Amino acid sequence: MTALLLASPAPILAQGTNVTFGTIQQDTTLPVEVTADNLSVDQSSGTAVFTGNVLIGQGDMRLSAARVLVTYRSQNAGIAKLQATGGVTLVTGADAAEAERADYNIDSGEIEMTGNVLLTQGQSALTAEKMFVNLRTGTARMSGRVKTILQTGNN
Repeated sequence: MTALLLASPAPILAQGTNVTFGTIQQDTTLPVEVTADNLSVDQSSGTAVFTGNVLIGQGDMRLSAARVLVTYRSQNAGIAKLQATGGVTLVTGADAAEAERADYNIDSGEIEMTGNVLLTQGQSALTAEKMFVNLRTGTARMSGRVKTILQTGNN
C-alpha cells in the first residue's frame, strides 16, 4: 500500500480529515482478551505489561503489538486503558491501521494512534502523523500531513 501512495504523481495533502473506521460500531464494554509470550504484573502500580507477539481482541476489533501496558482501575474494577507500542496494528472489519503507538481509553472508547500512521480501507490508503479512532461511532480523524491518493475512475 505504501508503494501506491508513493507512485502517484498527484497526491492529496491536508492537515486533517475525517474518515469512517470499521464496518460496525464496537461495543467497548465487551471483555478484552489478551494473548502474549510474557506477562509482568505490578500490584503496587496497578499495571501489567504484556510482551512478545501481543494480540488483543475485543468483539470484532483486533490489536497487535510488541508490547502492551495495561492500567487497571483501583480495587480491581477492570481495565482503564491500554498502551501499545512496537509495530502496532489495529483491525476492525475490513479496515486496518498501523502505527508506532496506540493508546486505548476503555471508558471513552477512543484510540489515539501516533507515529507513521497508515490506514488501509480496501484499495484506498491514507497516511498521517496521528489518527483518533472512536470505536463507539465507527469514525476516525486523521491529522498531521494527511496524504492519500484519490482515484478518478479512469485508471
